[in-house]
Amino acid sequence: MNPEEQQGAGESTEAAAGAATDVAAATGPGFKIWAVDDVVYGPVDLPTLVEWIADERVLADTWIFSEKADSWHKASALPDTKGRFQGGGSPASAPAQASPLIAGIKPGHLRRVKILSDMTDQQIGRFAQFMEVVQAAQFREIVKKGEPGDSMFLMLDGEARVRTFVGGKEKILATLRVGEFFGDMALFDHGPRAADVVANLNCTLLKISADSLMRLTTEAPELATPFLVAICRTLTSRIRADNKRFTDMIAMSAASGRGG
Repeated sequence: MNPEEQQGAGESTEAAAGAATDVAAATGPGFKIWAVDDVVYGPVDLPTLVEWIADERVLADTWIFSEKADSWHKASALPDTKGRFQGGGSPASAPAQASPLIAGIKPGHLRRVKILSDMTDQQIGRFAQFMEVVQAAQFREIVKKGEPGDSMFLMLDGEARVRTFVGGKEKILATLRVGEFFGDMALFDHGPRAADVVANLNCTLLKISADSLMRLTTEAPELATPFLVAICRTLTSRIRADNKRFTDMIAMSAASGRGG
């Protein structure tokens, strides 16, 4: 698909990469990629683009927009990348991976998140561009109890634990694995964090801030709706489980009283 013919359609998608644009502005001209899922990704720097070419996520006939040249080119014709395709080292038109091209996220990792499961690959790709990728090294404290927050996190890779301290001793409240999320209460009420979250392993997270969510609801309500519905379903399930535990505790206490 020739991006020149879809420039108007791509403008709204390109606007979704506001945070990435700020980074690119600080590091010099970047590149935007018209991917196989029909979403424009970026801008990204040249090393990231070269990495995607090596991984065959960007192919010879993939359309690339060079901010320096202010024009679209096929990757095999772009001066910065054409040497990467000489000698037949990379296929020209073999099926590329439809996984969203987001710097810092490996192919397929966004598909691991349960609350995104109802979205198409294209919707996930557009959604992720509104958000921020965060890398948390092992043992790093991702959020701290009592500190104000305004964002939630999706676990794309790694493992973390939710903890608090009782009598000076650490008490683990939950273990967070790939596909789960945390911090959702602070996203909506901007209140203090209820517990610490610490990386057990190196983690890749997608951060969703209140500002990002507001931009999403304003600029892409068709993406915000399924996301918010999925969060509501998960929170409802948690509330039902908590209600059942509370009811069971009351029943056990009553039975214990009668037995006494």
